[in-house]
Amino acid sequence: MPPGMDPRKMQQLMKQMGIDSEELSAKRVVIETDSEKLIIEEPQVTKITMQGNISFQIAGKIRKEESISDDDVKMVAEQAGVSEEKAKEALKESSGDIAEAILKLKG
Repeated sequence: MPPGMDPRKMQQLMKQMGIDSEELSAKRVVIETDSEKLIIEEPQVTKITMQGNISFQIAGKIRKEESISDDDVKMVAEQAGVSEEKAKEALKESSGDIAEAILKLKG
């Protein structure tokens, strides 16, 4: 918002332009990618509707989590008798399912 602009006037101006925004009450936001999870704690989430399209603006404390733990990789490598690199690849292919990864590597 431009400095010194009244929030109500800003809201009215946005409405005139066909932009509607709404603050959402959220406890946590999780974005999952192929290799990690981005976890936004204490998020400030704004839902913005403009010309029929909905988008979200998210701000907060970000924490990253790898989708596959090192312990899982070590366990699969030991059980299947393969390198940790092969074990990690098998875990990725099996979406983190340990048993499926071991079976793939042994079979």
